Amino acid sequence: MQRPDPFNAQCPTRRVLDRIGDKWAVLILILLEQETLRFNELRRRIDSISQKMLSQTLKSLERDGLISRRAFPTVPVTVEYALTPLGRTLAGTVQALTQWAEEHIGEVEEAQRRYDRGELAA
Repeated sequence: MQRPDPFNAQCPTRRVLDRIGDKWAVLILILLEQETLRFNELRRRIDSISQKMLSQTLKSLERDGLISRRAFPTVPVTVEYALTPLGRTLAGTVQALTQWAEEHIGEVEEAQRRYDRGELAA
């Protein structure tokens, strides 16, 4: 089998990279790593995500096998989302990226200020 080439436009690896490069998907994965959550709990906890965007992102993550959806026969229907075993393998990587962002946000913001002032990078 030939090694995937994400630089090739036809490479299926790009679809996975697109998914994990999406801010909404990353935020959902971070939350679901901590606990199983219902749709409205996710919506409340992710500031500024629309209902439509949350629904689309959850469906995409489910299609990719990263999360599972469980519906309960209540009125209205209650739906819970959780990471799958495959999703758990990705969650550690997402957590590492989140930790890097938290640790280096000050440096990134300072670099942005220097850039905006027209200063050359150190």
